[in-house]
Amino acid sequence: MNSGSVSNGQFMSYEREPAKRVFAAELREASKMIKDSEDEKSPVYLLLPTGERCNRVLIAGAITQKDKVGDQNILYRARVSDPTGIFYINASSYQPEAMHQLAKIDTSTPSFVVVVGKPNAYTTPDGKTLISVRAESIVVVDQETRDLWVQDAARSTLDRMDALVSDVPSADVVLARETYHLSAEHWKKMVSDALSRIMQL
Repeated sequence: MNSGSVSNGQFMSYEREPAKRVFAAELREASKMIKDSEDEKSPVYLLLPTGERCNRVLIAGAITQKDKVGDQNILYRARVSDPTGIFYINASSYQPEAMHQLAKIDTSTPSFVVVVGKPNAYTTPDGKTLISVRAESIVVVDQETRDLWVQDAARSTLDRMDALVSDVPSADVVLARETYHLSAEHWKKMVSDALSRIMQL
């Protein structure tokens, strides 16, 4: 990938919904799931704290842990770390392509991956909402590609932040302001820290 950005290309699934580039720190703060209709086929979106909804995300980082659960109904769980925190991803027999891709990755040596998947919310018994990513595609990449993703995610986050502080906010931005209580400065610092970390490597 030498175009200067991580293209959706092979990481998109059927071109149904664009995959949003989101840092782990922002995904960790997200909790609000929204639907436009009661139709069971209507897509479910995660409302990001920076005020944009997403049905798919495109994430990247170092895969730091992988676990296999079950023998017949197999589920793989993994942790992927970006400069801001950890993504929790999973793939089962319902996502055979992603499951086989994840199964082949050797986590005994550091590997960078790009993952496209659907964010899912899980509410714990104590009422805390945890977000994981159900993987649709997982590709092993080099550090340069990971760094390009960090730059793309930084730009995307700053674009969303501009909309978040707009004087003419969209309905999603209004809902995000009411749901989350993190300032624009919080996200600006997150972006700055993420870019600083890849520059130091």
